Amino acid sequence: MPSTTDLPLLCPVCRNPLELLAAVPAGQSRLLCPAGHSYDAARQGYYNLLVGKGTAFEADTADMVQARSDFLEAGHYRPLAAAVAAAVVPCLPEEHGAVLDAGTGTGHYLRAVLDDSAAQNRRQVAAVGLDISKFAVRRAARLNPEAVNLVSDVWQPLPLADDSVDAITVIFAPRNAKEFARVLRPAGRLAVVTPRRGHLAAIAAVTGMLAIEEGKETRLTEAMGSHFDTETSTDVDIPLALTRRQAADLAYMGPAGHHLQRSDLLARLEGQPEPVRAEANFRLTVFRPTKPPTT
Repeated sequence: MPSTTDLPLLCPVCRNPLELLAAVPAGQSRLLCPAGHSYDAARQGYYNLLVGKGTAFEADTADMVQARSDFLEAGHYRPLAAAVAAAVVPCLPEEHGAVLDAGTGTGHYLRAVLDDSAAQNRRQVAAVGLDISKFAVRRAARLNPEAVNLVSDVWQPLPLADDSVDAITVIFAPRNAKEFARVLRPAGRLAVVTPRRGHLAAIAAVTGMLAIEEGKETRLTEAMGSHFDTETSTDVDIPLALTRRQAADLAYMGPAGHHLQRSDLLARLEGQPEPVRAEANFRLTVFRPTKPPTT
């Protein structure tokens, strides 16, 4: 993992800097602040920074994370991962860049950014992957061992110092505009992926997935407007031809997984001919920090 000098982490309790203590023989590494708050690395290599009552939000379950991992590893959303990397990597300096993947999930999109960074000879890129699901972060830690992988709540103060990252990615995850603006450097960029109206409509009609709300794009711009200006907005459309099992994974890995059983989804898809065809419709919006008013 990167050193905390390259990527300054803050204690979620007292907001003092966290120092990485390397693992002793047969031991585990630890994050420690001057006030004595300590966070041991889990066996899988991540750190749990949820404190107090934790989070009020419902984290993805192990089964939902498994479905997401299976679907993404099959390459169905590879064009989206490539588009995210193409938008983010140019924002990173050639040396000592830093990226935050807020709502990292299994780390799939951060992996694409790190691989593209290496291919373009951007050296010593430090990365943080953050998610409230420990099951997701376990997988992210295996996929991105060079990143700092944290269980943390994006709606709490982020465990990062001010002006500490060059890019933030938010892929189908909550957006804390105030905190993103705080940790993003003035020349940095925020890349947000959201589904567009009609996204996976053919599968949603069969499985009961939630439809995309009207006006979602407008609400995103309004929510970010006090801290960010829109720089670019790009549509990414991916035609899908799936087995019934893959279609069930696709439905189950999202919000539907919190209120539907995977077995129910498979049953609803049972009568559908294969391949199950649908289109994924995304919007990739890149924001820049709002310039302070001139005097």
